[in-house]
Amino acid sequence: MHCIQQMFLTIPFSITKFVPQMKNIIIKYKLELGGVLIGSIAGWCYWYFVGCASGTCAITSSPVNSSLYGAMMGGVLASMIKNEKKEEKSKQIKKHG
Repeated sequence: MHCIQQMFLTIPFSITKFVPQMKNIIIKYKLELGGVLIGSIAGWCYWYFVGCASGTCAITSSPVNSSLYGAMMGGVLASMIKNEKKEEKSKQIKKHG
């Protein structure tokens, strides 16, 4: 019983150290996380509305597979957009600088 109480007393202290770091990560990767979220929703919608009735399709036969594939594609697409914006900014700086 004492061990469990001690464990619960130490949890808030470790969380308070972790939360600011997590906020920074979320802010830094907000575009990619948004792409993952939108992609997973799009993958689930594709499974629901189009899907694969026979069950032989590797991606669209399961909502989990379809959502994970959509999340991956959304994250990749969002990171490509972010990289294009960075390259565009650096070209403008070089052009005016």
